[in-house]
Amino acid sequence: MKPIQTSPDLLRQQQLVAALCAHFPRRSRVEETHISWVLLTGDDAYKIKKSLDLGFLDFSTLEARHFYCTEELRLNRRLAPDLYLDVAAIGGSPEQPVLGGEPAIEYAVHMRRFPRAAMMDSMLADGHITTVHIDKLAATIAEFHAALPPAAADSPFGSAAAIQGAVLENFAQLAPSLEISADFAMLEKVRQASAHEFTVCEPLLRQRKADGCVRECHGDLHLGNIVLLNDTPVPFDGIEFSAMLRWIDVISEIAFTVMDLLQRGQPQFAWRFLNAYLENSGDYSGVSVLRYYLAYRAMVRAKVAAIRANQEDPAQAQNELDTCRSYLDLAHDCLMRRRPALILTHGLPGCGKSTFAQIALERLGAIRIRSDVERKRLFGLDALADSRSQTGAGIYGEEATRRTYARLHELARGLLAAGFPVIVDAAFLRHTERENFRALARELGAPFVIASLQTDEDVLKERLIQRSSCGNDASEAGIPVLKKLQVFQEQLRDQERVAAVTFINNGDVDALRSADDAWKALDARLA
Repeated sequence: MKPIQTSPDLLRQQQLVAALCAHFPRRSRVEETHISWVLLTGDDAYKIKKSLDLGFLDFSTLEARHFYCTEELRLNRRLAPDLYLDVAAIGGSPEQPVLGGEPAIEYAVHMRRFPRAAMMDSMLADGHITTVHIDKLAATIAEFHAALPPAAADSPFGSAAAIQGAVLENFAQLAPSLEISADFAMLEKVRQASAHEFTVCEPLLRQRKADGCVRECHGDLHLGNIVLLNDTPVPFDGIEFSAMLRWIDVISEIAFTVMDLLQRGQPQFAWRFLNAYLENSGDYSGVSVLRYYLAYRAMVRAKVAAIRANQEDPAQAQNELDTCRSYLDLAHDCLMRRRPALILTHGLPGCGKSTFAQIALERLGAIRIRSDVERKRLFGLDALADSRSQTGAGIYGEEATRRTYARLHELARGLLAAGFPVIVDAAFLRHTERENFRALARELGAPFVIASLQTDEDVLKERLIQRSSCGNDASEAGIPVLKKLQVFQEQLRDQERVAAVTFINNGDVDALRSADDAWKALDARLA
């Protein structure tokens, strides 16, 4: 990174910003970053890029600043059209600037102002982020990614070499900011683990680019770049200054948010967000490179914290160094943690299999795959679409069910091979269905558990009626299906009961979550 130096252009810009601020009401103020000034006044915000060339960005000419203002508007309107209003020309002189004047002596991105307290990092720290917010964010990003065109096959974006170069750059830039031997030792451990993971991932990274997974993303999707507007998470401030940093694998984008939630001590939100994204996108193959990208994103933040430590007073510098170490520890943990396990749900419609799976994935840091969702995906249907299939026919016919379980088996194999616990959320009412997955766990040396959900019949019927009336679940099973499956089901055999944990689920979500004896038994089976 090139050092920041005060140039004549920068001095003129400082004069212009001060003059603009003086012309606005008293409640106006300026917030400054290392690359911009943001003038906040009334309901508006004006972002002026500094005349700088830092190597990784170049705003040193008026033409460049105009171009990147236009790019910032284009890119961020994709996710935040109500926040990004236009590019405002600034005429006049630095001493007497005229907003909207011509000829332009400067340009600013004109945004709608929002309170700092509405940003997602602040909301999380204050305990105001809910599971609804997490699910909305995941759905928004999955829809955003799906609409983006993939990078051209012959473009440099998302190549294995480019990805590795960005990762190695973090290590090179972080090292000069460290001082004690323990920090250097941890940095070396992370570097070696990252190099090993790259060797494993390199062919997968190449395949994902060939499969169209490299797209023009937001590029900087941490919680400080997401704001809640009308109780909906809205990403903003995506990367405009570097095409290489935003044309990335979509899983690299997701990894930033997951990593940020993990580092902030919210693993349940991290795994909920990841699973909701995967369920919406179907991109389960991305999990095979997730570990590498989680560590990369943690190293980016470690580097930033170390650089800040060298710029702060001693008291604040120590806090930044502690933050840097926490990111190094997280990067190492992400690279080294491999705990594959296979958990099957088992039970009739309405017994709470998906509710159990949601609780379990957040507790265990697991990946869930749902038969109801993957069945519909196989037939080109959205999760909440009505297939209009009769009981035992259409997408619920014998052949469709066979294909669905085969797909679940294929996905589970890939996720287990990537080293993650897997929850297969399906009925598993047949012995052969359960046995196929037990054989997979045995083949891959992973612990195997059947989570059997037992519920009274009157509760099952009540839940199915309520679910049908709400229309907000991928399952289409009603009471006729329940009656058929009650006759059809094959009870667990003696050798299966050894691997089974029974959850009695006649109550609400909180009752299931607090079934301590059953959860302890599940943990013991996994251990």
